[in-house]
Amino acid sequence: MAQQENQLDRERFCCSICLDLLKDPVTTVCGHSYCKSCINTHWDKEEERGSCSCPQCRQTFTPRPVLGKNTILADLVEELKKTGLQAAPADHCYAGPEDVVCDVCTGRKRKALKSCLVCLASYCEKHLQPHLQSPPLKKHKLVEPSEKLQENICSRHKEVMKMFCRTDQQCICYLCSVEEHKDHDTVSAAAERTERQRELGLRRQTIQQRVQDTEKHVKLLQPEEEAVNGSADEAVDVSEEIFTELIRLLEKRSSDVKQQIRSQQETEVSRVRELQERLEQEITELKRKDHELKQLSDTQDHNQFLHNYPSLSPLSGSTHSSSIRIRPLRYFEDVTAAVLQVGGRLQDILSATETEILQIVSQVDVLLPQPEPETRAGFLKYSQEITLNPNTAHRVLLLSEGNRKVTGMSEEQSYSDHQDRFTYWCQVLSRESLTGRCYWEVEVGGGVVCVAVTYKNISRAGDSLECVFGHYDKSCSLYCNENSYIFCYNSIDTPVSGPVSSRVGVYLDHSAGVLSFYSVSDTMTLLHRVQTTFTQPLYAGVSVGYESTAEFCKLK
Repeated sequence: MAQQENQLDRERFCCSICLDLLKDPVTTVCGHSYCKSCINTHWDKEEERGSCSCPQCRQTFTPRPVLGKNTILADLVEELKKTGLQAAPADHCYAGPEDVVCDVCTGRKRKALKSCLVCLASYCEKHLQPHLQSPPLKKHKLVEPSEKLQENICSRHKEVMKMFCRTDQQCICYLCSVEEHKDHDTVSAAAERTERQRELGLRRQTIQQRVQDTEKHVKLLQPEEEAVNGSADEAVDVSEEIFTELIRLLEKRSSDVKQQIRSQQETEVSRVRELQERLEQEITELKRKDHELKQLSDTQDHNQFLHNYPSLSPLSGSTHSSSIRIRPLRYFEDVTAAVLQVGGRLQDILSATETEILQIVSQVDVLLPQPEPETRAGFLKYSQEITLNPNTAHRVLLLSEGNRKVTGMSEEQSYSDHQDRFTYWCQVLSRESLTGRCYWEVEVGGGVVCVAVTYKNISRAGDSLECVFGHYDKSCSLYCNENSYIFCYNSIDTPVSGPVSSRVGVYLDHSAGVLSFYSVSDTMTLLHRVQTTFTQPLYAGVSVGYESTAEFCKLK
């Protein structure tokens, strides 16, 4: 008897959340007591979901009550501690704040072991026994404990929803099927589940096949980095051996070739690593989707299955694997051969060494180049934020909007002297260098505006045409006015047809040697495309006249 009383005292003075003796006890307005820290932690989690409730009786409180210390209960707990009363051992049969409770238990509720889809109730181990022993109840469908059983009840007829309306794509009860859904295509929830389960299996097969295919591509890419590095190293060694035997004039050429090889090597290795990472991410995402489909496939509640099925995200197409092209392990060998050839005919090719060898280096490509995007959304994936470099701006150009906008003025601005500044032509260059794939847009206004790309070593001082965008071979430019466009390269003007817009889009694929200009409005219209070989990083440039403006747009 004394043991039973001691156990009873332990239960009366224990917190139902932590199952330990009350610490700093507080009592809710519904009369239940908890450790202050336990109930506050419980309510902090509930407030994220929009409500506060008592973990025992489930009474909700709005707003959240302010709790005060229960001094009488605190004194009793301290007295009991002095008499040697210890905390009650944790009873894992009782429900905690995050558990599904038994709907039959009274007083302190136990954790539910199963939920019945027929009774729409949850039962602990004790109260579940009738369902395991009584022949009529054995026919009921038992599932893992769920707090969402009431979602299986028709809000209008208060009947269990065992039907599915394919017309309206929703679960319904029998009465709904003969009333507002009378002429609709209806089947049992189990039949619809079977059909969706079949579709789910097909989707999983597709994902699993994608995973296998992508894993094969990852394995194919693994030796590429070592092959690129080895080939590049060999090319560098041969280049250095040949060039060290030449006169001092060739030493500069040797340095240029070495730098270009290393740059291309770094680019190719980076592309291999980037693609490997993207493929690994795609594998992870596919496996995550497969796990999500498996969880839905394993759901035993038909209604929950059908409720969650439409929210499945569609399977996106593979965007990386198709770009892979594995070639025989030969990359920089052509560079080596070119250098040896140069060594045999020095006098004839001294003037052509830079362009001939470096062009071959730039053609080293492990992977197929990406096709040019077909939509503006596709171009925006390569959007490049561009700002203008004040040290390059002619003195009558005013920069604003965080150095993204340039305006032609009548008076000179107070710029300091700088060797990079255009001294005669009203031009300005970007601060950022451009390599890889880039896209940007320029909003033009006023009179004639020139949108250009150029090498950094374009001439700056004086009125020579070598300084002008589009003249000679260091830059390309598109001249825009209110009625037409003109493309200019190497002093050759080419009229361009197309819809005139205040916004010009520029797409650059540096490694592929592609430069394209677009007229951007509701649609994008190609104005002019250049296919060439770029041997240096490029810079964006603009040229404006008096009261004309050009602004590099924010695209992100």
